[in-house]
Amino acid sequence: MKRKNKVILAFLVLAFSTILHSCRNDMYSDGKWVYEQKCQTCHQADGQSLALLIPPLAGSDFLVKHKNRIACIIKYGIEEPIIVNGQEYNGIMYGVDDINEIDITNVINYINNSFGNSNGFTSLEEVQSSLQVCEEPKKSIK
Repeated sequence: MKRKNKVILAFLVLAFSTILHSCRNDMYSDGKWVYEQKCQTCHQADGQSLALLIPPLAGSDFLVKHKNRIACIIKYGIEEPIIVNGQEYNGIMYGVDDINEIDITNVINYINNSFGNSNGFTSLEEVQSSLQVCEEPKKSIK
């Protein structure tokens, strides 16, 4: 009986890890698609951005230091100067009005694990929590 339980448990663990791996792959490819549609024009295909005009996402210390603000910045934009990798950026990033919480989560996970970044994964619940406390700036675009 104990052996049977161990076999069932091993099967469940294997099934769960396969499903989780599959979901992470989907999150990554969905996030890549969102990035290509909504972010790539400014931040570029390689995450390096445009010279000193737009901050890079590749190797960005800002993504790690301000993890709880990233969802708000994607949704509502940012108008204040920020420091990324020791460089100040003063440009306005407009928010993306027509992006939902799942797409925000997926694009954050794509960015956090692309361009040489290995910043782990952000859950939908973390994104929802962040969005509940952030302030909506006056400027945003679709």
